[in-house]
Amino acid sequence: MLSHLDICVIFDLDGTLVDSEGLCNQAFLDLLPQLSATVESLIQRYRGKKLAPILADLESRLCQNLPDDFEQHYRQRVAELFSRELKPMPGVVEMLEATNFSKCIASSGPPFKIRQALQVSGLAPYFGESIFSSYEVGSWKPEPGLFQFAANAMGFRPGQCVVVEDSDVGIKAATAAGMQAFQYVRKGETSSCRSIVRFDDMSQLPKLLAHFAGIAKF
Repeated sequence: MLSHLDICVIFDLDGTLVDSEGLCNQAFLDLLPQLSATVESLIQRYRGKKLAPILADLESRLCQNLPDDFEQHYRQRVAELFSRELKPMPGVVEMLEATNFSKCIASSGPPFKIRQALQVSGLAPYFGESIFSSYEVGSWKPEPGLFQFAANAMGFRPGQCVVVEDSDVGIKAATAAGMQAFQYVRKGETSSCRSIVRFDDMSQLPKLLAHFAGIAKF
C-alpha cells in the first residue's frame, strides 16, 4: 500500500468514482419521452454541468417550459435508478485500497445525492465526513471555489492537492484553483482540455499520485 500524508486527493464523484452519468441522463429520457436524444449524447452535452443550465437547455431544445416540479421529479427518478443500478466505476475500489493519501469528495451534486451514491456504491467508508457539495459551498465548477473550500477544510494548500475529475469543467475548476489535475477519460471518449495528465484505467492512478507526492514542492 502506498502511503504519503503530504498531499490531498480531491475526487469528483459522478463519472469519476461512480458510474452515474448514464443513470442521471436516463432520468431525463424517462421523464421527457419527447426528447430526441441518446443517453450517450446527453452525457457528452451535460457532463459536469450544473443542473439549472441543463434544465434551461432542455427547455430550449424542447421549445417549452418544464413543469415547476420537474426538478423534484427528476431528483426522485435519479434516486430510484441509483438505488437499483449504481455501481463504482471499474477499478475504483481497488484503487482506493491501494492508496493511503488524505482524500475527500468535491461534487456539484446536492449532499443527499452524494451520500446516497456513496452508500449504494459501497464507497462511503473510504471518505467518512470528508464530503463537500457545491450546494453547501455556493460555488459550481468551473469556478474554483468548491475545490478551494475543500482544500482549506482538509488543511492543505492548493499546491498540495490533486483533483481527479472526468469532466472538462471540473478540470478547468481545478486549474483555476491552482491544483494539479488528473482527468479520467474512459476509453473511446475525448477531452478538450490541454496540458492535463490523463488516464483511462483506475489502476494507473496510485502510481500517478505517488509520483506527484514525490515531486511536489510544498
